[in-house]
Amino acid sequence: MASKPGGDYEYGTLYRSEDKVYPREVKGTFATLRRIAMIVLLGAFYLGPWITWDNRQAILFDLPARKFYIFGMTLWPQDFVYLALLLIVLAVSLFFFTALAGRLWCGYACPQTVWTEAFTWIEMIIEGDRGKRIKLDKAPWTFDKIRKKTLKQFCWISLGLFTGFSFVGYFSDIRQLSSDLLSLNAGGWEYFWVLFYGFATYGNAGFMREQVCKYMCPYARFQGAMFDRDTLIITYDTERGEPRGGRRRGSDAKAQGLGDCVDCTMCVQVCPTGIDIRKGLQYECIACAACIDACDTVMDKVGSPRGLIRYSTERALEHKSYRLIRPRTVVYTGILTILLATLVTTIALRKPVILDVIRDRNALYRDVGRQGIENSYTIRVVNKHNEDHEYELSVHGIKEMQIQTDTRFSLGGESVMTLPVSVVVPHELASGGQVIQFRLDSTDGSEITVTEESRFRGPIEGH
Repeated sequence: MASKPGGDYEYGTLYRSEDKVYPREVKGTFATLRRIAMIVLLGAFYLGPWITWDNRQAILFDLPARKFYIFGMTLWPQDFVYLALLLIVLAVSLFFFTALAGRLWCGYACPQTVWTEAFTWIEMIIEGDRGKRIKLDKAPWTFDKIRKKTLKQFCWISLGLFTGFSFVGYFSDIRQLSSDLLSLNAGGWEYFWVLFYGFATYGNAGFMREQVCKYMCPYARFQGAMFDRDTLIITYDTERGEPRGGRRRGSDAKAQGLGDCVDCTMCVQVCPTGIDIRKGLQYECIACAACIDACDTVMDKVGSPRGLIRYSTERALEHKSYRLIRPRTVVYTGILTILLATLVTTIALRKPVILDVIRDRNALYRDVGRQGIENSYTIRVVNKHNEDHEYELSVHGIKEMQIQTDTRFSLGGESVMTLPVSVVVPHELASGGQVIQFRLDSTDGSEITVTEESRFRGPIEGH
């Protein structure tokens, strides 16, 4: 509610419906890069579940079995630290590349951007260029309009459902899933998640589009904290472009008191979020660089140099040198290097077998007569290899200690075995709580060795 000079009040609404954005198709270097990124990323996403590795799906997050298959590597729940490290690496990488060149992620690799590009491309093929789409939406409903709108919705829904199906295929064997869906034998949850992610793709990329980037994405809100005066951002050269105004091709703009900007608004028409880059850096800008391609095309036509809208920095616009090496980039580089080295090293040194030792807590120890003092343990062995292995179990730490169990066994690939184990120590050597070490060695030439510590409990001296 705002007051008028006469004292009356003007009433308004708290919410204003946004006008639909009709981005114009643009050609140029950055448009080509975006299309290549879209094809590569969508191709990888849709083809990923169909790749076979060692007679199984190459990428499969088998939640019921609690196993993650990533090509030749199988991750168990105990290996989730690697996934955590990978997520941290990706987060720091996002900060690093944002500090260097702004919102590269948003403009070229974000799923919202990639699928919106695909849905917009379908819309352009069916309904035509920007002018035809605007005219079609304003026109009354005719057979031709119904035909185009129906065909577009059919293509959008089909792509959305295929996206949901592909996504679920990363968590359930996609070949079996496709067979079950076609024969209507799939489980209720599988149908639910295919429809859920299909609807989410259809809604976000088909209808909400730029609204997701402008109002729902948190990255747009905190990106400014990662920018500095040397971050590459898409900028309009105000000094060169102002004042704006139309002119004939080949005419002397300076003699007319004009800058290089002809005020054609092409940069606004191609923007997928509908902003005017000439108003300065805005959080709605996703750095897709469509305005650069459009402006360069116009500059070529009017005979002016390219770069009126370009990737630049605040420091460069002030005619100062660009600083690539600065505290922010050095810190990010150091952190990213350490994290990557840690991730690669831990994966390279990852043991192919897990040995867990669980001591029986129901009884501290048992006196078994002349044999000595007995402790009971439960040994759990996880073979993370996809090949069978033969192992031998031994225990160390106290003299004359013996295992009252068969210590040799075979374990299949990606299998788990639980063994009850009894360890006996002579009376004179069993006192208090002593550290012992269980050791598992492969006996099939694979040179696998893993150890795990526990404690052996005996009578306390003096009691």
